[in-house]
Amino acid sequence: MRSYSICLLPGDGIGPEIIAEGCKVLDAVGAKYGVEFRYEEALLGGCAIDATGTAFPETTLEAAQRADAVLLAAVGGPKWDTTDPTKPRPEQGLLGIRKALGLYTNLRPVQIFAALADASTLKPEVVDGVDLMIVRELTGGLYFGARERFYDEAGAGTDGAAGQRAYDTLEYREYEVERIARQAFEAARKRRGRVHSIDKANVLETSRMWREVVHRVHDEEFPEVELFDMLVDNAAMQLINRPADFDVVVTENMFGDILSDEAAQITGSLGMLASASLGDGTALYEPSHGSAPDIAGQGIANPLAQILSVEMMLRYSFALDAAADDIRRAVTAVLDEGWRTGDIADVATPAERIVGTAAMGDLVVAHL
Repeated sequence: MRSYSICLLPGDGIGPEIIAEGCKVLDAVGAKYGVEFRYEEALLGGCAIDATGTAFPETTLEAAQRADAVLLAAVGGPKWDTTDPTKPRPEQGLLGIRKALGLYTNLRPVQIFAALADASTLKPEVVDGVDLMIVRELTGGLYFGARERFYDEAGAGTDGAAGQRAYDTLEYREYEVERIARQAFEAARKRRGRVHSIDKANVLETSRMWREVVHRVHDEEFPEVELFDMLVDNAAMQLINRPADFDVVVTENMFGDILSDEAAQITGSLGMLASASLGDGTALYEPSHGSAPDIAGQGIANPLAQILSVEMMLRYSFALDAAADDIRRAVTAVLDEGWRTGDIADVATPAERIVGTAAMGDLVVAHL
């Protein structure tokens, strides 16, 4: 029997509730396909701060490195929000584990489930046929550049008075752009053969280098793929105006963070979108949504993004494509039958078809 070890990072808020459903689906897949999944739980985010004083304990890194894949739920919440640069924040755990594992590529698919087309705030004819992949560079840019906040006696305040100053450094190296560009072009080869590279080359020097390097990689290695340049502000508009025109979208870290959340809303709910973080070390899979502390412990969170993250894990880390396809079909069937969690229900959804977190997981397992 094949056996795989998975490092579980339940995190904060609804995290423990939804990751339980991901494991439930994994166990069903294991029983069906004769595969054993072994779990080791570790701390990341706010729960890690409470327990150890840091958002990313060394023991968590060790557990992730031992595993064949990492399944993350969600981190963060108001409890740990602070503007004090000396205090830990949950997000430092997420950034830290990506960097430590060398996970420089984030894949975030955005697809419309036919049963949820009406859930989008966009017109049905606009979202019809939407099937895009956002490829986000994950370990460079502003989030990892030098930063500082300090009190400047020389005149950072009003009318030259003393005051606070702060800076964050946006920096990329040529090889970082090369490798993310290759990931995007490789993805496009397996899809519809189109890549939109998003930058701000009319203003930023990093973006001008980004554009030059992406074009060089394209011309030398992937000339058969169509390549389009687009400024990030225009991309933000076109994702809403004509989302079905996009196939693969590749961009730097901060632009990717913003645009992927915008693209997620096309589907009507962040609760439906999964992601994969890939690179040199153990791959990490997580839903695109946050920890939703306002509904934590109520058993009403949508576990489908977590379950679809399991689908991506089976596909990208374990090459269990048939099992991954089964999960996609099961989720589709559950939605086609009208089952909804509260976040994807509408006024036309019968009350008896609105279910909680565990019940939604059970429905997916039943279809498996």
